Amino acid sequence: MGLFDGIMGNASEVDKSKIEEEFKQVLAESENIERTYKLIRDLFIFTNKRLILVDKQGVTGKKMEIHSIPYKNIVHFSIETAGSFDLDAELKIWISGNSVPFQKQFNKSLNIYEVQTVLASYVLN
Repeated sequence: MGLFDGIMGNASEVDKSKIEEEFKQVLAESENIERTYKLIRDLFIFTNKRLILVDKQGVTGKKMEIHSIPYKNIVHFSIETAGSFDLDAELKIWISGNSVPFQKQFNKSLNIYEVQTVLASYVLN
């Protein structure tokens, strides 16, 4: 992910082996990371059991807020694909009990359909 993409709020896929090592304390015994996407310093971690949202805070990013969302609590999600002039795609996720969706933008080089497919495979299972 380039600096420009980070400034623009775009996300890109990262190597899950690096994330597995960093977040092994957060994972349950039978939980496996399937896909990971990075947005500047924040992370979307798709596991076989839940969606983990990591909000790195502070100057160093050592302080983190970690949200764990079981797939069963995701009640609705949508994607908006990138267009000719609009260079980023958007993912919106509605969580049970929340009227405002969680939303993030992904750069055009990332296949938003892939992200949607990963999410759909767990939410609809």
